[in-house]
Amino acid sequence: MRIRTAFAPLAVFGLLLIPAGCGNRQDGVSPATGTIIESVYASVTLQPDSMYRVHAAVSGILQANLVSEGDSVGPGSLLLRITNRSPELNVANARLQMELARSNYSGEATPLKDLQSQISTAELTFADDSVNYRRQEKLWAQKIGSQAAFENRKLAYERSRNLLTQLRSEYSRMENELRTRMVQAQNSYASSRATADEFEIRSTIGGKVYALYKEPGEVVLPNEPLAMIGKPDVFLAELLVDEVDVVQLQLGQTVLLTLDAYGEQVFEATVSKIYPQKDERNQTFRVEARFQDPPETLYPGMSGEANIVIDRREGVLTIPRNYLLPGDSVLTENGMKKIEVGIRTLDQVEVREGLGPGSRVLKPEE
Repeated sequence: MRIRTAFAPLAVFGLLLIPAGCGNRQDGVSPATGTIIESVYASVTLQPDSMYRVHAAVSGILQANLVSEGDSVGPGSLLLRITNRSPELNVANARLQMELARSNYSGEATPLKDLQSQISTAELTFADDSVNYRRQEKLWAQKIGSQAAFENRKLAYERSRNLLTQLRSEYSRMENELRTRMVQAQNSYASSRATADEFEIRSTIGGKVYALYKEPGEVVLPNEPLAMIGKPDVFLAELLVDEVDVVQLQLGQTVLLTLDAYGEQVFEATVSKIYPQKDERNQTFRVEARFQDPPETLYPGMSGEANIVIDRREGVLTIPRNYLLPGDSVLTENGMKKIEVGIRTLDQVEVREGLGPGSRVLKPEE
């Protein structure tokens, strides 16, 4: 239902028209000078600031609720624990694999140490063969010794050089492989730990536990709400505004609202957020407002009604709305008269031109 200017219980808000004077007669009235307010109607539901529903990312059985409704919690506080043995076993296996990979890479019995020992031996052999080869090469250049001795020294030199190159290459390959295996094992362990941590549900904010939706022993499914948490001392008024009215709203506008729990008492708030997504179910937009002076006691889900003030004019002439005829005309003692109107509320109309303070308007016959 669309109400552009005021919601039904105007007496609760009063002051939508504040007259400075009114010459009322039995069969007519004179325009009154005062204040007129144009507003947009909205239904109200209270929610804690930063309220969110705690969800599980895994399935299992709820082992325990570690907090109670009404408890205060801090960021990271443990709220619930879900039972599932598989993640614990996965963590244990991943830890063993990580320790084995770490030992193979940098432990006392790493294959790299054996290979390094072989490389050291090959380096000594290569150095010895290199000296013998260079010596025999110089002798053979002077035609001392035999060609067979020179060829043997040269062959031994090339073999030891190739073996050293091969061992060094093997060491580099094995080092990269063992390092990669260790990093992979560490990542696997971290991943299994992260999965296991998802079975312990923690709060992301400091606040108050307003609801717990599961009891120990019940089945928990992924993305199923388990608890509701929000700020304990700050509440927001959640307003639902008709789509034809939302274009008139701006941040910072004053909101006058009543709550069913507080009768006709009027509270002031300020528009703090306008959500751009329309709710297709009821054709409304969600708007948030923050109290300027909130009631002492508030609970989630309290409901009420609100007027969002979009225009306020002081010192203007107004007449009762039921005195206005179709085509923006009024009935005077001299007959029908066309007037220019401004703001319209449920019971008053602003007169911009066509009538003065001393004019007399007759009530149309019903």
